[in-house]
Amino acid sequence: MGKVVLISGSSSGIGLETARLFASAGWTVIAGMRNAAGRTTPLHDDRRVIVTELDVTDTTSVTNAVAEVVKNHGGIDVLVNNAGYALTGVFEYFDEATVRKQIDTNVIGLMKLTREVLPHMRERGGGTIVNIASIAGKTTFPFYSFYHATKFAVEGFSESLQHELVPFNIKVKIVEPGPVKTDFFTRSMEMFKPRPGDDYSGWFDTAFRNMGQTSNMGISAKKAAKKVFRAATSSGWKLRYPVGSMGVLVLRRLMPDTIFNGLVRSIVFRGFKKS
Repeated sequence: MGKVVLISGSSSGIGLETARLFASAGWTVIAGMRNAAGRTTPLHDDRRVIVTELDVTDTTSVTNAVAEVVKNHGGIDVLVNNAGYALTGVFEYFDEATVRKQIDTNVIGLMKLTREVLPHMRERGGGTIVNIASIAGKTTFPFYSFYHATKFAVEGFSESLQHELVPFNIKVKIVEPGPVKTDFFTRSMEMFKPRPGDDYSGWFDTAFRNMGQTSNMGISAKKAAKKVFRAATSSGWKLRYPVGSMGVLVLRRLMPDTIFNGLVRSIVFRGFKKS
């Protein structure tokens, strides 16, 4: 029996390309996505891939999906926690229900799926968990406070969990993409927009215009998927796998906070003129 990979958030972007790459390498690919039966994605037409219902915010959905994979395929060799989206905008307009949804998806959902898979990996004597974090888990940009909070959480959770799982031969890997050319800035983003003419509006409009231009220069989802595959199939215990973000991460590590954050603001707010 071939190796089995379960991937959450597979309907588009990195998740979709990761599923295709594993399938092309001969793996049994279980592509999890919300409302799998009620939507059509390129993976539905790919005979190499098994599409399954998986909503990481729904405990029953998580339990059923993992149980089905174990029953039908004998176990899970690799789990790729990719499901997630960005909640951005003005922090002052905080809405608790909306923020909880972000945390439930990006953090609690990732933890639920990981917890459900772990007993099966321990029983089989090993496995690999790949958590898709982001450059947003290592450095920050304005109006991304909610999203940054979740990605910093994924970084800390993953690093700590790796220590716990070493005795069971279960590897934890973190893939840290920089800007990726996906639908992240459209379908995968919710936003607390400023009210027209309020104190935030000029800063906000300038920031997202400049950051949007940066995203257009991002790496492809296929390139990010290659790094996910590399992390998942590596026999070593390397924890972090940056992709398309090395330059920024090196500067972040070498520069004092005041200089680095000043550089970020000079780029993000470039062209803004306070009236």
